[in-house]
Amino acid sequence: MAPVSRPLPRAQSDALIADPNGGLPRLLEIMARLRDPETGCPWDIEQSFATIAPYTIEEAYEVADAIERGAWAELEGELGDLLLQTVYHTQMGAEAGHFSFESVTDAIAEKMIARHPHVFGDESRDKSADQQTADWERIKAAERGPARVLDGVALGLPALMRTVKLQKRAARVGFDWPSTEEVLDKIIEESRELVEARETLGHAEQVEEFGDLLFVMANLARHLNIDPEEALRGANQKFQRRFMRIEDLLAEAGKTPAQSDLAEMDALWNRAKAEDKARGKPAGT
Repeated sequence: MAPVSRPLPRAQSDALIADPNGGLPRLLEIMARLRDPETGCPWDIEQSFATIAPYTIEEAYEVADAIERGAWAELEGELGDLLLQTVYHTQMGAEAGHFSFESVTDAIAEKMIARHPHVFGDESRDKSADQQTADWERIKAAERGPARVLDGVALGLPALMRTVKLQKRAARVGFDWPSTEEVLDKIIEESRELVEARETLGHAEQVEEFGDLLFVMANLARHLNIDPEEALRGANQKFQRRFMRIEDLLAEAGKTPAQSDLAEMDALWNRAKAEDKARGKPAGT
């Protein structure tokens, strides 16, 4: 399908934009009007795929954050913000003659049908979720055709998420430690190398060794069936919760963290940790 040219004729465009029940066509028309080179918004007109991409990533994280917090009233708005990012990119794609919203939706619909032959085809639905995951990857590999094992793992992913995806790809062809014991041994080895780099080598070497240690830690998470992103988000939330408790306790004494010292704040941290434990939250560190 050829990229669709927008906006619509002005009277038709105005009527659609004013329709509170205009749905997706209304949103597409709003974006087309915002990008109109003669009558659109100067900021929107100046944007490109590269300048919008960071907002796309940010909106995806805000969706994930609302889900994690169970903020269902907020989630509706966040999903709208994320949808707008797709509309933005597809409008720019249509303007450049690359693709359109319609061609993007057609492509993803075809992909979903092709990757679910047990639903839309003749294959049996009598399979486990693990088997379906394996079938999904097999179909994806066939779609990609001849390729290297690690091809297609997006460079723009958060580094920790990309680490896990790279490791999973390698593991599919047998490049993986057979158990967590080997991973734990490797963590000890990498930790020692980092200490040695700190004591004897320059900053660049320390950065490299630190990266190696993080890479193996992600591997351990994978072997333990832990999502490292989720685990780190939890640790961040715990740290924020306990530090805010330190601030509250200091405020009760008429002080701020800047007016305190490490010994006092460490004692308050332990108090906040004990309070977490009493409320049934994981104690952690």
